[in-house]
Amino acid sequence: MKKRYLTVPFFVRYIITILFAVLVVVGCKPALQGLSMSERISISDSIRVTLENYVTDIGREGYLAEFRYLDSSENFYWVPPGRRSAISYDSVARILRAAAPLFQKVSIRWDSLAIHPLTPTLGSYTGKLHSLVVGQKGDTTEIDLLETGIMIRRKSGWKLLSGHTSVVAKR
Repeated sequence: MKKRYLTVPFFVRYIITILFAVLVVVGCKPALQGLSMSERISISDSIRVTLENYVTDIGREGYLAEFRYLDSSENFYWVPPGRRSAISYDSVARILRAAAPLFQKVSIRWDSLAIHPLTPTLGSYTGKLHSLVVGQKGDTTEIDLLETGIMIRRKSGWKLLSGHTSVVAKR
């Protein structure tokens, strides 16, 4: 039995393509379009304060301070340096609890930080961090990191929802 194929005239395909393009352009407006300039500034400023407090608190209290800034929902994931896949909140929590006692001092600072409000409750950020850690025996490790993440606003404030951290190679 011979298969029959539906043939669509060229002009019909052309019209369908044009209509699809118009729908994409009109229907997929950026999320920022709904935010006023003052809302963007406010969201950006509040995320910046949170991320600056994040590194300050880690410097004062060590890695366990991170728990105040991580979103503990099932939607959380992170890709730490050297990993090829994301890990869950529970995995990050185990790593932090195991690593925290190994260091007598942790110092982290943002060398650059760009924040992009997405909605009233979501924002993305990307930045370069400089990290200096001192082990219990006085050994020091200094590295630069690139980090990109998504922040989510919860009732308790902005939280790290997901992201990726990479080590910057030394030149």
